[in-house]
Amino acid sequence: MLKTSTETVAELAQRAKSMRLAQNLTQAGLEKRSGVSLGSIKLFERTGKISCESLIKIAIALGALEGFDGLFQPNLTEDRSIDDLLKDAKATTGRKRGRVR
Repeated sequence: MLKTSTETVAELAQRAKSMRLAQNLTQAGLEKRSGVSLGSIKLFERTGKISCESLIKIAIALGALEGFDGLFQPNLTEDRSIDDLLKDAKATTGRKRGRVR
């Protein structure tokens, strides 16, 4: 059930819009509550395009921030040894930049 990035952002924008409407908020009301410009909100709901910071502000305003907690977390459900976990911990405290390959 893989989705393209375009499909994912479109669904995310639609869910945010549905949540806004369920809370009886206009786009202008969301602008006031979130601090995100009206133009950015309109563009987001139409195309899914938005900065990460603005997306988080909207999520806070809509009471949906907890959905971000699971992003980029290591998958701990797979069988892994303690040595693997320690290697991962060392890797995350080492380099701060990526490498071009």
